[in-house]
Amino acid sequence: MHDFDFFVIGAGSGGVRAARIAAGHGARVAVAEMGPLGGTCVNVGCVPKKLFVYASHFAEDFEDAAGYGWSVGARRFDWPTLVANKNAEIARLNGVYRRLLEGAGVRIVEGRAQLVDRHTVAVGDARFSAERILIAVGGRAVVPDVPGAEHAITSYEAFFLPALPKRAIIIGGGYIAVEFAGIFHGLGVAVTQLYRGPLFLRGFDDDVRRTLAVEMRKKGIDLRFDADAVALQKTDGGITARLKDGATLDADLVMYATGRAPNTQGLGLAEAGVAMAPGGAVVVDDRGRTSVDNIYAIGDVTNRIQLTPVAIREGHALADTLFGGRPTTPDLENVPSAVFSQPSIGSVGLTEAQARERFDAVDIYRSEFRPMKHTLSGRDEWMMMKLIVDRESDRVVGVHMVGADAGEIVQGLAIALKCGATKAQFDATVGIHPTSAEEFVTLRDPVPDPEPAPLPEGHDTALA
Repeated sequence: MHDFDFFVIGAGSGGVRAARIAAGHGARVAVAEMGPLGGTCVNVGCVPKKLFVYASHFAEDFEDAAGYGWSVGARRFDWPTLVANKNAEIARLNGVYRRLLEGAGVRIVEGRAQLVDRHTVAVGDARFSAERILIAVGGRAVVPDVPGAEHAITSYEAFFLPALPKRAIIIGGGYIAVEFAGIFHGLGVAVTQLYRGPLFLRGFDDDVRRTLAVEMRKKGIDLRFDADAVALQKTDGGITARLKDGATLDADLVMYATGRAPNTQGLGLAEAGVAMAPGGAVVVDDRGRTSVDNIYAIGDVTNRIQLTPVAIREGHALADTLFGGRPTTPDLENVPSAVFSQPSIGSVGLTEAQARERFDAVDIYRSEFRPMKHTLSGRDEWMMMKLIVDRESDRVVGVHMVGADAGEIVQGLAIALKCGATKAQFDATVGIHPTSAEEFVTLRDPVPDPEPAPLPEGHDTALA
């Protein structure tokens, strides 16, 4: 009846996983991709970003070595070398993805795909019919409509800059913005970060947000809240940003990291009858089915949890459901995440604010300390660790950390939360000494509950 049992539009991490697993179950599968294999994460996202974070942290490592008796000689950073080595690693990964798909028997169709109808996909002049179709095209960076915005870049272009700027303005307050602020600063760039709200990283625990702001400012990043650029102007010396308070900033580079949008433009989704939410996200049920019963969507294009491992989990579950005889709904409760800021963030479960809304009473355990490494390095960098506990059940419902290796540490604790671990079980676990991570099993005294808000004058306390 059809050319393929399963046609995947988009060869990012989620689409590739869905295609491979479906093919492994015996389905006839094709993947269409207009760019390099691996999608945003591999090419202009998680992977090159983490490599850049590693590169940028060496400046502090060299300085810290002195306290341990090391004499480090003259140092020089070469941006083109980093970019070239990063490009070589990404090319290697592109090849890995191609071999994985071809080895599974998946046909790779190169070019931009578009839905013609519910069973037909066009790629250039070619037409392919499929019993089921998966939309896995991810998202794209969004730049606000500000005069002169064409002079700015996004994180995509940052990975391929021909030269490193001396001064950079980063506009935005999400994880991409704080990560690139740390990257550029560590590589010797004078960085100013602007965020239009009172505190960045909306959606993260407030103690995490405040701690990171303090630590970034200690490092010398010019972090400005309640600040935004209303216009950019190209000048002989670079770019001038005019701020909403009337002040101006001069820089060699301006980068917007102000959000992402589902990459659904021109896909023909509406023509095929696929319902979309305002902003372009594909509307799906908990198993990825759209309003058209043979068309599915996973990953960032659904604008739910925009994390690569979530897209991979969704793709795997969908393939098992459709072709493996194992109906599977992805469990997206307590999804851990990391921000590779400097210092880094690890988080899983509820924030304190969310926990106080959900439970009658919670206990908060928090510790802030200078890690052992910096007792000799002399660096003024502190860590913050936090547990959130439902008082009635004693279950740990949130873990948050700011500090070195936060993602590595919280990944393990995410398993504990998935298993429903209690604070008593954390307490009964023997710590590994001396480590920073042992703090999570030695937290004994909760912080005092916040004082209740004062009642309005004249309010009857008996009715409160």
